[in-house]
Amino acid sequence: MKLKNETEPSQNKQCEAAPSEEARLQPAATPSHEEIRRRAYEIHVERGGVHGQEVDDWLQAERELKTKYQKACRAKSGGES
Repeated sequence: MKLKNETEPSQNKQCEAAPSEEARLQPAATPSHEEIRRRAYEIHVERGGVHGQEVDDWLQAERELKTKYQKACRAKSGGES
């Protein structure tokens, strides 16, 4: 079973606004599996370490990190005010 962020590479797009070589070498505009895992664990600990909400923690981590990456991408391309 593949996790959501392990699907086809075309879904891990970089910020497309900057055409420079440096921009092409920047990390993907989506969080990695490891980043989501770490953030989900932080959320788990922040909630007091109560078990049974792993999926909720994972989904929250995914949402937070995707929002963070999208804001960074927009700021980099000059699209955020």
